[in-house]
Amino acid sequence: MKTGSLLSNEKLIPCVWTIGLAVLWEGVAFILAEIVQDQMAGMRLPYLHDILITLVQNAGFLAGASATTLSRAILGFAAGAAAGFLLAIAMSLYSRLEKALYPYLLLSQMIPILGLAPVVVSIVRKAQIGPYTIAASDITRVIIAGYITFFPVATNILSGLKSVDRDKRNLMYSYAAGKPTVYAKLMIPFCVPYLFTGMKIAAPLAITASILVDSLGAAEGIGYNLTYALYTGAYPVFWASVLCSAALGIAGYSVAAFFERICLPWKTAVQKKEAGV
Repeated sequence: MKTGSLLSNEKLIPCVWTIGLAVLWEGVAFILAEIVQDQMAGMRLPYLHDILITLVQNAGFLAGASATTLSRAILGFAAGAAAGFLLAIAMSLYSRLEKALYPYLLLSQMIPILGLAPVVVSIVRKAQIGPYTIAASDITRVIIAGYITFFPVATNILSGLKSVDRDKRNLMYSYAAGKPTVYAKLMIPFCVPYLFTGMKIAAPLAITASILVDSLGAAEGIGYNLTYALYTGAYPVFWASVLCSAALGIAGYSVAAFFERICLPWKTAVQKKEAGV
């Protein structure tokens, strides 16, 4: 097999990159620990194989923390995506609503999450639903993850709705189709690719938001592990938690991309054709 064909293999390229990064990581860690003899090498960049051993030894503990963070992020992501979808439809139907709300939506994104999250943490209290008590930190995770998800989903769907060909809309109206019919059969199906674009942006961000709230007073979760390990000097656990955080973000994006391929198979086919695969 020729070298060019190997490098053009889309499944092989991520493997080559992963191996290359692992070798680079081990090399830099060796330089810090053995050549530079940095006393803080174990904190700054420990050997990757040490982190992987820690990851295996604490697999159950880290998996439980990841599940806690991920479940809250999923709830927030679902709530934020639903709210963004509905608001985009409403702003598309009523231009005055868009003019009134859109500047404030943009302004809301100027507020750093690092500053907003502690405020929400201080306001939210635990809730009692029947026999179940929901911790304030869980509610806060969902709120912040939903807040992060809301904007990219809303703006992408609104952009998709505005991109619908006016002639197509006029044609449907000329056949006496009402707005519900036009939206159900033309505009919403047209904006589905835009919805997935927003979801692919928002999914890793929702997980990052949930991790951030973990580190601000929660008693469990991957963000809590990061903070606790950092302050207690358990650096291999810290770096193993960092890898778990990265894996969660990648998984979030991959799930959104997977559903995009399922729902929009023609888009994947067009992309492969354009890439010459």
